[in-house]
Amino acid sequence: MSSKEQILAAIKKNKPKATVLPALLSYHTEEIDRLIAQFQQASMLNGGKTILIKRIEEIPSYLQVHFDKNLQVVSLVPELHGSLDITTVQDPHDLEAVELAILKGTWAAAENAAIWMPEENLSHRALPFIAQHLAVVIESRHLLRDMHAVYEKIKIDESGYGVFIAGPSKTADIEQSLVIGAHGPRSMTVFLLTA
Repeated sequence: MSSKEQILAAIKKNKPKATVLPALLSYHTEEIDRLIAQFQQASMLNGGKTILIKRIEEIPSYLQVHFDKNLQVVSLVPELHGSLDITTVQDPHDLEAVELAILKGTWAAAENAAIWMPEENLSHRALPFIAQHLAVVIESRHLLRDMHAVYEKIKIDESGYGVFIAGPSKTADIEQSLVIGAHGPRSMTVFLLTA
């Protein structure tokens, strides 16, 4: 018997017995007020902003005050109107002048303010990354405690593509110089529908 065969035989002889996999972790459901507060804190730490609203009709007045109405706005939220019809855009490169993209989120994790954006909510995969500013509308009933809970709700294989977005683009170098908006949006505002 060669030394290789001896080693493999020794390994096979001393192989530990299989153990049962642990049960999936589950956590108690927290009150919505605590989840909202946790989401707001995480969003702020990510460089984003969370605005609590009761009705979607509150959003346009906020946008008028905080964004230039003369610049291109793409809205994929039916109740909110943009200045650029996304259905006319074939090439994502044509989105380079978009100042604000308004999107609808599906599920969000309070622990890190990550919002799941499936492909059908994006129209073009590049849109949330090429726009200068990002606004996401999500209902508080879709706010979950953590990523474990969100992964139980989302269907990754249904759309073929999806992305978690948790704030504006950030990068930093070894000199600890933080740059916001280097690779994507310079700001992210989440409109959390609490009614």
